[in-house]
Amino acid sequence: MKIDPVIQLTGVIKDYGSEEFATTALHGINLTVYKGDFIAITGPSGSGKSTLLNIIGLLDTATSGTYLLNEKDVTKINEDQQAYIRNREIGFVFQSFNLLKRVNVLENVILPSIYTGTNKTEREKRAKELLIKVGLEDHIYKKPNQLSGGQQQRVAIARALMNEPSLILADEPTGNLDTASGNEIMTIVKDLNRQGKTIIMITHENDIAKQAKKLVQIKDGKVL
Repeated sequence: MKIDPVIQLTGVIKDYGSEEFATTALHGINLTVYKGDFIAITGPSGSGKSTLLNIIGLLDTATSGTYLLNEKDVTKINEDQQAYIRNREIGFVFQSFNLLKRVNVLENVILPSIYTGTNKTEREKRAKELLIKVGLEDHIYKKPNQLSGGQQQRVAIARALMNEPSLILADEPTGNLDTASGNEIMTIVKDLNRQGKTIIMITHENDIAKQAKKLVQIKDGKVL
């Protein structure tokens, strides 16, 4: 059975600065990620792994090269189109959780779906289902500062799933957590992958990286 690629990067280069004083963060990256993959990207600080993840997540654009996301060339679309795709096809999980402190857990999870056209009742129903899925049914109306780090990251995972994205990008998802909380998060991540979600994760922790199906190592802006 043919497995379709979710991501195809070909010759991706990323430069920063002016032409005269350019710094190259990525040197001709080639990477194919298939539906159902769970890939860990590792490398030393400054290797380019965060830059790569930002380009994959349409938070940054490549200087040159091509990037196909679900067979669509996203290097040739405008910022509004990129934002539309980013909201619907990509779920983000960050090291620092990035939750809004002034609203409760349920409202944080609902946030990505506000501009998708679904009505309030449907949004709340899905958000509650996701919070139950990550084991937070007793914390729905709490504020983020009333939760532990591990619980906040579970909220972030539920939020990432809100619009049923084809791709989950996790940037050091266990980086701010103790070992036990990190293991809980990885259990959830692996379960999502078993359910068919395609996952790309950045990590500097070897024991976390080993839990992925594939490992991509980056050094000096190149895939080793």
